Amino acid sequence: MQENYWIDIIGRQKIDDDVGEIKLTTLGSYVTKGDTRFIVYKEYDADRNNESTTSVLKVDGNNTVTLMRGSGNTRLILEKGKRHQCQYDTGFGALLVGVFTSEVDSRLHDKGGELAVDYTLDINADLSSINEIRITIKEAEHKDVKNSTASNG
Repeated sequence: MQENYWIDIIGRQKIDDDVGEIKLTTLGSYVTKGDTRFIVYKEYDADRNNESTTSVLKVDGNNTVTLMRGSGNTRLILEKGKRHQCQYDTGFGALLVGVFTSEVDSRLHDKGGELAVDYTLDINADLSSINEIRITIKEAEHKDVKNSTASNG
């Protein structure tokens, strides 16, 4: 898969009065199939010998984003105005969580664009966190592009 797009991600999470933020800039793939867009990128965990985890964001139209991470243990359905029960991998096991999405703002086009999603997570119907994701996608310059291939080390 060709990693020919810069993907900038800002994720914010509020738990009670604590606010955390992560920022990630990486090369990844961005593909359009009909009205569906796929954003694919890898995250590397320094605590696990830089082991990579692949994340896929499937954006259907302007109202639904499905976030899939790793080998399928995390699958969040982010659909504007709806609550879904979803599986979330904590690294120590999977939890069934409620996900209510208040906003999906997709300004994606064939060359990239922006995506913003606001949602809450609840466990046993108790609010766990308030979350927002902001993603910007733009074509990488040719010198930045690389191909991902499987290797046998």
